[in-house]
Amino acid sequence: MMADKVTSFDVARRAGVSQSAVSRVFTPGASASAATRDKVTKAAEELGYRPNTLARAMITGKSRVIGVVVAYLENQFYPMALEYLDRALKERGYHILLFMAQNDDNVGQIVEELMSYQVDGIITASVDMSNDIAKRCDNAGIPVVMFNRGQESGTLAQVTSNNIEGGRTVAHFLASGGHRKIGHISGWQGSSTGLDRMRGFVDGLKDHGIEPVAIEDGRYSQDDAATITRKLCGASDRPDALFVGNDHMAFAVMDCLRFELGLSVPEDVSIVGYDDVPISAWPAYDLTTIRQPINKMVTATVEILLARIEQGAASERIQIPGPLKIRGSARKPKGFST
Repeated sequence: MMADKVTSFDVARRAGVSQSAVSRVFTPGASASAATRDKVTKAAEELGYRPNTLARAMITGKSRVIGVVVAYLENQFYPMALEYLDRALKERGYHILLFMAQNDDNVGQIVEELMSYQVDGIITASVDMSNDIAKRCDNAGIPVVMFNRGQESGTLAQVTSNNIEGGRTVAHFLASGGHRKIGHISGWQGSSTGLDRMRGFVDGLKDHGIEPVAIEDGRYSQDDAATITRKLCGASDRPDALFVGNDHMAFAVMDCLRFELGLSVPEDVSIVGYDDVPISAWPAYDLTTIRQPINKMVTATVEILLARIEQGAASERIQIPGPLKIRGSARKPKGFST
């Protein structure tokens, strides 16, 4: 037969203190004397007591839980981001409650469910938020920060790399390497990241008097990226370089070029990606790519969110520049520096 659950009242009786004293000991930032803390923690350990976070949230209005909504975990960038977010928030006394989404999910329903858990704030990664959902969160007093995704309009806080400048850097790199037949397999063009990288890339090519030979929406899908590669590079008039909207798609593009079409990288086609996930440095890919400054992005996301939670600070929109990491998948221009 299962034993009865130990409560804060049981701990209070064992420690010889009031229940409110037990509550203060287990509430971050609350005051309690050293003697009281010693008695309560000893009693809790003896009884196997664990504080009820949700019950405390109902009393204090603060759960110290951050809801995280994320999609697209097959892209290695996002598991890394989650690990860093979890670590950074734990250092500040918060924990994450993770919800998974798909790009075609009703994110509003997921956010509504998160709100019912009385989370103190929400981070969305690789998903979009409508202005209506943002307003509902604001009315409920729950700050939201968008990570690696943005809104062209609206008031939500957001943290991204400088995607436009990144796309422009890739254009300059490829043009400086003598490429003239340059194509782009973009990230999903329904996302700010996909659009901004494409816009920067196209504008950067114009600076060199070049028009892209093709722009195709890869939708952040390896299957779609491979299909587009067969279409663009399966003929004799193929591009001599491709900028791929993220590393996850770039790996599929390189595999298709080498193992299906029998082409060499970069001798036949130069490839540049975006993100600089760890696999990019593997000898099998050796991918030239824009490095997303993930540590800086996570730090900024956490700082903005907690400033909003703890101080009522205003929303911020931050773009963090990332460098081009030059490896062997693209022809390197002589004397090129970013």
